[in-house]
Amino acid sequence: MFHKIDYPFLIAAFLSFVISVALWFLVNHDYGLFVGIWVPSILTLWVGVRVTLLASRIDSEEED
Repeated sequence: MFHKIDYPFLIAAFLSFVISVALWFLVNHDYGLFVGIWVPSILTLWVGVRVTLLASRIDSEEED
């Protein structure tokens, strides 16, 4: 189900989550909260890329 393009986004979101939790508990709550906001942003960008790729694939199939 996943394609090559999906893995960098998923890895980045997971690492952002882990770093956010580590910052929250080990450094400062504000830093952890700031990095935690990255997770939904990365996943939203991933959805945008997938929709764009899907739309281009549909367009190319319609031209054939």
